[in-house]
Amino acid sequence: MIYLKAPLEKSKLYGLRAGGEILFSGKIYTARDQAHKRIADIVKSNKKLPLDLRGKIIYYCGPAPARKGQVIGSCGPTTSARMDRYTPLMLEFGVIGLIGKGRRNRGVRMAVKKHRVVYFLAPSGCGALLASKVVSRKLAAFEDLGPEAIYELEVEDFPLIVGIDSRGKSIYEDL
Repeated sequence: MIYLKAPLEKSKLYGLRAGGEILFSGKIYTARDQAHKRIADIVKSNKKLPLDLRGKIIYYCGPAPARKGQVIGSCGPTTSARMDRYTPLMLEFGVIGLIGKGRRNRGVRMAVKKHRVVYFLAPSGCGALLASKVVSRKLAAFEDLGPEAIYELEVEDFPLIVGIDSRGKSIYEDL
């Protein structure tokens, strides 16, 4: 098990290998389909993004509402392939890590390799367990999108598996 703590430098990612098990502590940012589309639209219109993406880790998740006394509701990963068309753009803007579930297309795999970043897998079907690893949550952008807004989550010992490492090796094709 490898323990990683944010903020992450790209150099910390280079030693990670596909299939490696991680416990991550630090900030991650939720963003699903609608947030990705909105970011792409903002970029196309040459407007300023509502948050700096450099050095950020994006978690493909739309958290459920929190119950009384909880920081967050269930927050399991969503299918990453739905964000494949936006991923190269996100990496161009400095995103250094992606968290989701499932296989990515060849274009994403090559973009991960080009930018020397990492695609992590979060255990699917474990949204309640993952929610217990979230110590704080705050709105970061696009409040009008509700659960698909971008939230900044502070996590402690968040379990991950390296799905695609910074060399482009994937657990789906290479192990």
